[in-house]
Amino acid sequence: MPTFRTGEVLDISMTRPGLQRVTVRIADEVNRAYVLTDLTGTVEPGDQVICNTTAVELGLGTGGWHVVHWNLSRNELVAPGSDHIMKLRYTSAQFDAGTSELAHPTIPATIDGVPVVVCGVHSQVGVVAATIATLRPDVRTTYLMTDGGALPLVISDLVADLRRVGAIHATVTAGHAFGGDLEAVNVASGLTLGVHVPPADVVIVGMGPGVVGTATPLGTTALEVASVIDLVAALGGEPILCVRRSSADARDRHVGASHHSVTAARLARSRPWVAEPSAEGLDPDDIRLHRVTEVPDVGRLLDTLGLTVTTMGRGPAGDPDFFAAAAAAAVVAVARLDAP
Repeated sequence: MPTFRTGEVLDISMTRPGLQRVTVRIADEVNRAYVLTDLTGTVEPGDQVICNTTAVELGLGTGGWHVVHWNLSRNELVAPGSDHIMKLRYTSAQFDAGTSELAHPTIPATIDGVPVVVCGVHSQVGVVAATIATLRPDVRTTYLMTDGGALPLVISDLVADLRRVGAIHATVTAGHAFGGDLEAVNVASGLTLGVHVPPADVVIVGMGPGVVGTATPLGTTALEVASVIDLVAALGGEPILCVRRSSADARDRHVGASHHSVTAARLARSRPWVAEPSAEGLDPDDIRLHRVTEVPDVGRLLDTLGLTVTTMGRGPAGDPDFFAAAAAAAVVAVARLDAP
């Protein structure tokens, strides 16, 4: 059950369209919180706000941030949407997000030949996008965010940074995820929108921050990778599995090829491309190998672009296998662009 507590906004530490990061005093404690301004409107210092404090009190991976649920200094918020398609349906936060399918009803229902890199954790998206941008600056890359993790795109500092350096050119949010340049009802329509509106050469698909895991084979949102692989194949695209690998994770299930990637590849009915250096631990019958002879130095690549990407707090020097595997998936995507 949720926990809601009332606090006072002390100051605003950061603002970008759709998001404020603030400091709030709740009882006698000073805490960090964020405001999804498209849902609640903005806040000002001195405002009394209701915060959802549940995740922080449970010690979950929200980075120690409460979420402002409502501003008590505001009597109402009227923010009409573009049509009638609701996200966060049947919750008190439901809103008309609109849908880009209605705005673009005649786009093809195929993505013939487009390479689609499918990621299981959000940090992989940063490495893949940065590597593609470095290897092929002319390539236009779209990021499709699923609803397997965080739902609001705007809280991803990583995506904001990738947009800033030109490594991602457009965003699509699918399902109950929201806040992309394009809003899609599901991943299939999101893929066609991402490829055709505006045109993209490569698509990266992955959830936002906060993969859910239970340490059981099937109890993780990372298994959405299997269904995404199959959708890409069914729509005529080239699915590429970004394998989650680690040489530093303290959990045995994520050392080498993570059980997330192994299980997703097994459950997919289609066979995605996998970079040969990343394939160890996966069943060869589940995948198609793509030999990659050289992987860029990810640490240097990210430094050149002015990007910081971490996984579980570790950067490229702290977990080289993770970053090399993600970069290798990007190398495969670039190679598939030029494949006959």
